[in-house]
Amino acid sequence: MSARPPTAGAVVAAAAMHTRAGETHAQVCELIDESPLVVDVAGVGRYTLMWTPTAADRDAAGFVPHDGWLGDAPSSALSLAAGFAFSEGMLDSLADIESIARCPDSPGVVRLVLTPAARERAGAAAAQERTVRSSCGACGSDDIEHLLRGIRVVRAATTLSPAALQSLVAEMQQRQALWQATGGAHAALVFAPDGEPLAFAEDLGRHNALDKAIGRCLLDGLALEGGGVVLSSRLSFEMVAKAARAGLAIVAGVSAASALAVRTAQACGITLCGFVRDGRATVYANPRRIAAAADAADAARPGDAEVRAARDQPRSAASESRTASGSGSACAG
Repeated sequence: MSARPPTAGAVVAAAAMHTRAGETHAQVCELIDESPLVVDVAGVGRYTLMWTPTAADRDAAGFVPHDGWLGDAPSSALSLAAGFAFSEGMLDSLADIESIARCPDSPGVVRLVLTPAARERAGAAAAQERTVRSSCGACGSDDIEHLLRGIRVVRAATTLSPAALQSLVAEMQQRQALWQATGGAHAALVFAPDGEPLAFAEDLGRHNALDKAIGRCLLDGLALEGGGVVLSSRLSFEMVAKAARAGLAIVAGVSAASALAVRTAQACGITLCGFVRDGRATVYANPRRIAAAADAADAARPGDAEVRAARDQPRSAASESRTASGSGSACAG
């Protein structure tokens, strides 16, 4: 699939000076937009997300479960709001949403109304107000334990061939119109257990891209359990935590993983793959879901070629959580 042109408003033209090989000339650059989006969760709190608007004006102004999208096409703003609330543990499923809509007089504000039961649960755990920068999905959260609250171990028997994994990364890259225009966007492609793509999203922030894709699946009623996601970014703790919350069994990216991301994936039963590009991959955790990595796990050692399976059990993410926040466990069994 070829990339569609970026949505108007997601890219901004700007004058710049370009220097190369000692020569300088004026040029017009295309810059990715970064704007505040206020997610007002009624009765719970207000959260300001720094995001890239990747939806046109004609897209849905609202969503209600029994009617679906209220507009000509799904909205990335509503998807982001739903995905953010889900990743933060404010809601567990589509059944927890009464309505979600952009405010008519303030398009930069999305109001999410939860069911009374979900609102009560969310209000007990959520911060009342915070700003999430485009570079950090975990910023503002009290601690690691907060981000892992309610996350269970992913036990899905999903398997994927190395070739299928490479194909998913290639498809994600083909869809990255915003990155192709600006060089400044991250992407996430969520796929079903059989490898079928479910949702794709781009944003300046890697965590926003993942929340958009998860939120789109949630609002479309698509099951995430046992599926996976390929990412254009490095594999940080926050990305693994969001995937675990959604029940995704495989998390793959084109770059490296952090030590905490690997420990979290180990503890949560997630297969974590980095450097998925140019026909190679590094499998850091739970290699059983990637055919070639599972076969190589017994022989692999750090520094071995192409596919390395993390064999020695490191200290768990629970230990890391205790180090960072003083107490608590990570993923519940």
